[in-house]
Amino acid sequence: MRILIVEDDIQLAEMLTEALTNRQYTVDVAQDGESAWHWIELSDYDLVLLDVTLPKIDGIRLCQQLRDRNTAIPVLMLTARDTIADKIIGLDAGADAYMVKPFDLEELMAQIRALLRRGGTRIRPKLCWGSLCLDPTTYEVMYGEQLLTLTRKEYSLLELLLANGRRVLSRPGIIDRLWSIDESPTEEAVKTHIRTLRQKLRNVGAPDDLIETVHGLGYRMKQLD
Repeated sequence: MRILIVEDDIQLAEMLTEALTNRQYTVDVAQDGESAWHWIELSDYDLVLLDVTLPKIDGIRLCQQLRDRNTAIPVLMLTARDTIADKIIGLDAGADAYMVKPFDLEELMAQIRALLRRGGTRIRPKLCWGSLCLDPTTYEVMYGEQLLTLTRKEYSLLELLLANGRRVLSRPGIIDRLWSIDESPTEEAVKTHIRTLRQKLRNVGAPDDLIETVHGLGYRMKQLD
């Protein structure tokens, strides 16, 4: 899932980015409302964490722009403004929830999970391909009875491949789905992650070609017998 953080406090934005990426979310950060609007037009986000006091376009106006465009992305406002009047303004602008800084990180994560569910994101079922199973609720990957230890990017890559099955995923398409806008990976980075993922699968007894290369096109899961 992809989350946009709109926050001009660099230290807070970095803390939120680390907390969310550790929980398997893909994160982009915008430090002003104008940049945030540009990124929203470029990418599909599952949720926006939105500060109110922002340069160029403030959070209230940005939220109104989203709703005027009939965009249903869940918006969680994070702000130091703590009066009832401020909360009413934020919610009336279209925010789905409103949290006052400083906030408890675990409470914020619970709010995010609730908004993602409310926004139409269902609890996702296990993704299985033969003996390989990935559980999105526990972030565990099993091959038969053996647990795989994967990096965050390897996990996200495998989840993407399993979700698409026999559909071929190009390297540029994988980059677009798994890397944030401010990262600049090359296609070689995708090859490296595919290679290490295949090695880890082989180590637990999976066939060498469980992840299949379609030459000149990309990757997909091997046809099951």
